[in-house]
Amino acid sequence: MAHRTSFRESVEKMFNHAAGLMDLSPGLEEKIRVCNSTYTVRFGVRLRGQIHTFTGYRSVHSEHMEPVKGGIRYSLDVNQDEVEALAALMTYKCALVEVPFGGSKGGLCIDPRAWNEDELERITRRFTYELSRRNLISPSQNVPAPDMGTGEREMAWMADAYKRLHPDDINAKACVTGKPKTAGGIDGRVEATGRGVQYALREFFRHDDVMKRANLEGTLSGKRVIVQGLGNVGYHAAQFLSAEDKCLVTCVIERDGAILNPQGINIDALRGHIRATGGVKGFAGGDYHENGLAMLEQECDILIPAAVESVINSDNADRIKTKLIIEAANGPVTADADAILRSKGIVIIPDMYANAGGVTVSYFEWVKNLSQISLGRLERRHEEARARMLVEELERLSADTGLNWTLSKGFKEGFLTGADELELVRSGLDDTMRESFMKMKEVWMNNARVDDMRTAAYVVSIRRISNVYNSLGL
Repeated sequence: MAHRTSFRESVEKMFNHAAGLMDLSPGLEEKIRVCNSTYTVRFGVRLRGQIHTFTGYRSVHSEHMEPVKGGIRYSLDVNQDEVEALAALMTYKCALVEVPFGGSKGGLCIDPRAWNEDELERITRRFTYELSRRNLISPSQNVPAPDMGTGEREMAWMADAYKRLHPDDINAKACVTGKPKTAGGIDGRVEATGRGVQYALREFFRHDDVMKRANLEGTLSGKRVIVQGLGNVGYHAAQFLSAEDKCLVTCVIERDGAILNPQGINIDALRGHIRATGGVKGFAGGDYHENGLAMLEQECDILIPAAVESVINSDNADRIKTKLIIEAANGPVTADADAILRSKGIVIIPDMYANAGGVTVSYFEWVKNLSQISLGRLERRHEEARARMLVEELERLSADTGLNWTLSKGFKEGFLTGADELELVRSGLDDTMRESFMKMKEVWMNNARVDDMRTAAYVVSIRRISNVYNSLGL
């Protein structure tokens, strides 16, 4: 059997390809590429009458910016190679979207479904202790976030555990992001990565020249979409695209199979079915297919892999029949598959851009925690008062001049309402996705040696990181 490129090998191949197109000294290129450190922790927790030993990792890829940032995943598949590759991807992702973090990543080798809530909390708090004593969780040095197998609940436990260990740290809430709103979180964080996927696609469809590269035209409305993985990211991306942009989500692929409906799937109904039954089998809103991964090869306009790494690889890449792939997951397309897909004219919106919504809104949450104030709290009512003054003056002038016109109710209400935290978060995320896309597009369209968007993203990221190192005298 031929060797299949691993996730880590894919990240390194893609980095090396982009770096080879740039004028970097060998020493600087190596400094940007290598992972600075990886810590392995093993700790015991007494559960169910006996001590269970768990293995966790925290990798720091680059400290050109601090703190370093990256999620923590709970999965039996967690290993050092995966964590280091994800940390590297975080470095490049943060540089691309210009959030002031270095790259990090963590994981705990555990099946979270095998433990009840109380047991998971005890495990998480002990893991936090092990990270804290090594300065691997800190508002100023290393800031974890949710990832596969973790969420708001785990982040709240970690934040509370850190605060108990550091009661004099006024910025303790900023030690992790992705927390519940009641524990210092921010509106819009849960759906941030899925919303970022939507904004990335909207920006792609604003540019005729990039759409032409994918043999697409028109708008998102009516475009056939396949989503692989209906977890947090896949669900929100599918729901926003179908409900707000009128895409047709024709197929959803999950662990136990896939649902196919050419007329479009009701995403909320399917999610409710998955929660009730544990899988897609038996869902009445489409045809069930047991071999879910084979459905990646169904014809569509947009394919959204939103689950795990390497689902599109050298074994199935030549059978993929889509025009555009947007990588909502980290590393769903291997380096070998990437080359095959590009040879077929398929355009790929790379993971380091496509799923950057999570780290972008995490940045907003971190800033909120450090400033100790909600976004918009100082200016919202002031904006409303100024808008009301303008409306009242226009209405007075209308009455004085005998025009007697009035503003429509919908416009007036919208104009007189100041932006709340959620609206500001969405605005900031939308701006980030637009600006980052334009930087990639500039390199992609104007550099004859750069023939795909992924390479363009790496070039932008590596250039920004090298500029930081050069300014530091390295």
